Amino acid sequence: MTSMFTRFICRILAAAMVFLPLHAQAGVIGTDQAVAADARATVAGFAARSEVAGKLQALGVSPQEASMRIAALSDAEVASLAGRIDALPAGGIAGILPILAAVLLVYFLMIKPSAATATKATTKPAPEKK
Repeated sequence: MTSMFTRFICRILAAAMVFLPLHAQAGVIGTDQAVAADARATVAGFAARSEVAGKLQALGVSPQEASMRIAALSDAEVASLAGRIDALPAGGIAGILPILAAVLLVYFLMIKPSAATATKATTKPAPEKK
């Protein structure tokens, strides 16, 4: 019984391989297409962030309208915009850190030593005992 069932299944599979067309095809995509898809995802992800969406809404652009505008951009525009997004600093306070470091440096070099010398000058040494 098992042998008869196995032969039946083998015949059906052999006929299916001969008569049914193969639909699976693989193709190579170009670098331009892969980069364009990645750049469009970068821009869409940036526009979906809560801070950016809030700023766009403050300017009168709804999130749906922003996504429609991103979809309407050409590949060159998307690549340019994604390049500018990637060039932005990672932290929001990146411009403040050098200023803060300079202020602290001036404080410790100028103000702190003068305060220390002022306290030393006001104290009188104890008189010597004979």
